[in-house]
Amino acid sequence: MSAGVLTRQEVRGATALRGRSWRPTPYQVFGFLFWLVMSLAYWRVPLCCDAGQHAAVVERLKDRLLRPLHPMADLPGAGSPYYSPYAVAEGAFARLTGLTGWEIVRLAGPVNLLALLTGVGRFVRVLTPRPWAPVLALAAMTLLWGTERAWWSGYLGLMSMTGNLGYPSTFAIGLTFWAWALTGARARDTRRVRFVGPSGLRGFTGFAGLGVLYGVILLVHPITAVAALTGGLALVLGWQRGRGRWAAVLGRWATTGAAALLVAWSWPYFDVFALAGDGSIDAMHRRLYDGLAGHFWLALLGVPALWARARRSARDPLVLMCVLDVLVVGYGYAGGHYTYGRILGMSLIPAQFALAVELAAPRPWPRARKALAALAAGGACLGLLTVQAGAVVPRSLDPVGFEQPPRWPSYDWAARHIRPGEVVITDGYYAVHAIAGYGPNLAVPAWPDAALDEGERLRRLAEIRAYLAPGSTRAARTAIARRHHIRWLLLTRWHPVPEEAVVVAWSRRTGEVLARVG
Repeated sequence: MSAGVLTRQEVRGATALRGRSWRPTPYQVFGFLFWLVMSLAYWRVPLCCDAGQHAAVVERLKDRLLRPLHPMADLPGAGSPYYSPYAVAEGAFARLTGLTGWEIVRLAGPVNLLALLTGVGRFVRVLTPRPWAPVLALAAMTLLWGTERAWWSGYLGLMSMTGNLGYPSTFAIGLTFWAWALTGARARDTRRVRFVGPSGLRGFTGFAGLGVLYGVILLVHPITAVAALTGGLALVLGWQRGRGRWAAVLGRWATTGAAALLVAWSWPYFDVFALAGDGSIDAMHRRLYDGLAGHFWLALLGVPALWARARRSARDPLVLMCVLDVLVVGYGYAGGHYTYGRILGMSLIPAQFALAVELAAPRPWPRARKALAALAAGGACLGLLTVQAGAVVPRSLDPVGFEQPPRWPSYDWAARHIRPGEVVITDGYYAVHAIAGYGPNLAVPAWPDAALDEGERLRRLAEIRAYLAPGSTRAARTAIARRHHIRWLLLTRWHPVPEEAVVVAWSRRTGEVLARVG
């Protein structure tokens, strides 16, 4: 009997010496499942929209890594903001592996999603130690949008993610969450700030490294950097205390700012600061401000949680972040600088995360929190059923008929006949956004770009419209084709093929034809 007792004690002691076994946190479990499901959802949907632009960027860098041409035209590419550190890394990887631009954009999706998920987890842990808060934050971030589809680069709803996971904006947002987490941790550090000594040196080095991170965000996606800056500023204003000497505190944050500016200034591919006065893309972003209620109203379920935080402290970082984001978005609308509306998706984060932190509180709950939880659950279900479910439920398994992500046609059939660098003109909406991703050039880029004067782009656009006009003459078309080195026409089935062109291929799906000229 005694021996048996000793044996059990010895076993327990041996287990204690080995330490406790590792158990995944709730966020690690649900985060991995989310990463797996969304990666598969992203891969099952054909790439569309801006993916052709990003694939074209990779193709140009794959061809000439140090001095790439314009992403979509046979023009110099110096000064194009598309050549960010993110894109250069993709181009180098494409050169190393031989993968195409489309394949790189496809592979980037899960990588960017990993950066996003780890950033969300790290940031929420800075806000609260509650283990279920990151899980609820992820659910709120992807479901609490609206009951009308909001599809734009940088939007983090499930539906939008099926199209933009491979974009630089998603990677930049992931880095932003990491930057906020590190900023919040340093702002909440109550240890005395010192100027000298090993601890002071380590502190300044850490703040400089944080500045490098903000500088990279600025280069990868400048408009996301605006949201990153407002969030970082809110964390510093909300949590920073002047224990010790305020001069040292200000010195450390000045180090962060200086490092960020130095990184941005030293990037050789383009001048990011010149973009501040460039309004060429404001007009195309005007529609961001249309239908705001339908796109975002479910995020208002987080306002009670924000209000509760504001009552506890007017300097709460999420409250300040919300205020600053609203000011930026309002400035964009009032001043006609509609590009600032691109941070609308990020401006929902304070309300969504405040709600998640509130609902992760331990029980028992007061009636108000129970009511808020019921409303949030209902809102998440409503958002899922009206907009988001089609992102993760394939049509073959869909018993309801959820709205599915867009399915753009592929242009492999045309690209196999066109050599890289040859110039194409097209009258198709899908083709003009996609064909440059295979290596050909467009006679006129689809989007404004700092590498090309906007006046010149509009002049080219007018000439291409004249070429495609029903009343154009063969002589006029020939002159335009020679001036812009046009080799191919990619025409919709509604546009007649010019008499001098030779049809080479056509698409059974869309009826478009590829014709050779020149």
